[in-house]
Amino acid sequence: MLKTIDDALTLNELTGKIMDNIIKFDTVGQYNAFTNNETLHPLISVVNLSKSGKRLNVRQNIGLYMVFLKEIKCGDLKYGCNYYDYEEGTLVFVGPGQVVGVENNGEYYEPKGTALVFHPDLIKGTALGRHIHDYTFFSYEVHEALHLSESERKIILDCLSKIRFELEHAIDKHSKTLIVTNIELFLNYCVRFYDRQFITREVPHKGILHRFEDLLTEYFQTDKPQSLGLPSVTYCAEQLNLSANYFGDLIKKETGKSAQEYIQLKLMDVAKEKIFDKDKSVSEIAYELGFKYPQHFSRLFKQRVGYTPNEYRALN
Repeated sequence: MLKTIDDALTLNELTGKIMDNIIKFDTVGQYNAFTNNETLHPLISVVNLSKSGKRLNVRQNIGLYMVFLKEIKCGDLKYGCNYYDYEEGTLVFVGPGQVVGVENNGEYYEPKGTALVFHPDLIKGTALGRHIHDYTFFSYEVHEALHLSESERKIILDCLSKIRFELEHAIDKHSKTLIVTNIELFLNYCVRFYDRQFITREVPHKGILHRFEDLLTEYFQTDKPQSLGLPSVTYCAEQLNLSANYFGDLIKKETGKSAQEYIQLKLMDVAKEKIFDKDKSVSEIAYELGFKYPQHFSRLFKQRVGYTPNEYRALN
């Protein structure tokens, strides 16, 4: 059952009302009421999670942008259908429309940490609003969260402190600009720290490029192209147990190419090999590679190689 809470409900009323259900947060005020924090601005809050007190498991459907800086472990964080055994000093990002919750065998837990919570309307009409989707970590899975060093954690806390200062300051004509600018600074630091994590952190995706290459090789050596079509970025990410966005960012960082470009390069390598078999027509090769329409294959081949398949065959 999905319920949206009223800003005025007390914590005890909330806990009794939403037990075993999914609770939906549409406003910053609703989340502040849930965590016992004061609402200083209707569209943004820097939340002290320690004020929440002890509580039972609650799954949350979020209509807001949220970034959680977890200070202690308080259960197994569930995000969609996946679990993440998070550590101290971890940033977890949640975008509007996502579901997140803590599961801890029915025991009470006491949250500790800080959360930045803001409504999408806050950034409408701003530069940040126009490119918020460039911050792809809002659609990463939780097991791809950002793990901070101590120095990085201090920078994050400093950014949150600046935002909190603006919220506690009387609202004037500069408030929105300064708040949104500091959110953007915060997110840009997160981009830098994720780049570092891609390179340095020992995680299960170590050697991802090699595994990606093996996956594509195996794919084109079977009848999967005929039955499943061309391999998509989403398919490859799922096979490697990563979200599509995180996988794409990893490949971009490693190769300088997008995951889609990398797939197409592999596809062209396989296509060139097949074109040497003069017993097969270009149409047959296209279908073998997973194309529904041979003309789409010919067009892509010309774009990537510089020749049509028949021209390439004649040259070789």
